Amino acid sequence: MTRIVAGTAGGRTLAVPPRGTRPTSDRVREALFSRLDHVAGLRGARVLDLYAGSGALGLEAASRGAAHVVLVEQDRTAVQVCRANAVGTGLAAAVTVVADRVERYLAAAHDQFDLILLDPPYAVEAGALDAVIAGASAVVAPDGWVVVERSTRSPGPTWPDGLHGEDDRRYGETRVWFAQRA
Repeated sequence: MTRIVAGTAGGRTLAVPPRGTRPTSDRVREALFSRLDHVAGLRGARVLDLYAGSGALGLEAASRGAAHVVLVEQDRTAVQVCRANAVGTGLAAAVTVVADRVERYLAAAHDQFDLILLDPPYAVEAGALDAVIAGASAVVAPDGWVVVERSTRSPGPTWPDGLHGEDDRRYGETRVWFAQRA
């Protein structure tokens, strides 16, 4: 069962698409957001959740005080689940769900975000992910953060100019990389 770990919607359960997604475990989300609270804080933040799946990462950010969260997901079923989860957690006012490919969304984005979360499917190859990270670097705010979650068997991200890799953490079979806008 996937649930919101903390904040205003803490404890509320989330639906998960029946196939094609791999929601971040509660333990990893708790550790990831604890790290972010320590270095950046979420109160009032603008958050972009790419490859949103169930929306768990972005909804966790909204529950912890992010002012606005954009969930970007291309799978139609997952988009419906994201919308239902936003409503079911009481966070819909702070959340926008976008049905689009992350590459297309980033190419057209005009907003800047304080935090960008990327938890792509394992099938996304390293080179394709690095291109998405480069696109994300164009919309991350000064002093903003980019966080990438992958399998420990996946290669680490290549940070483009303007992003400085700050840390990485391992949680079982999951590795999380943190970079800050230089």
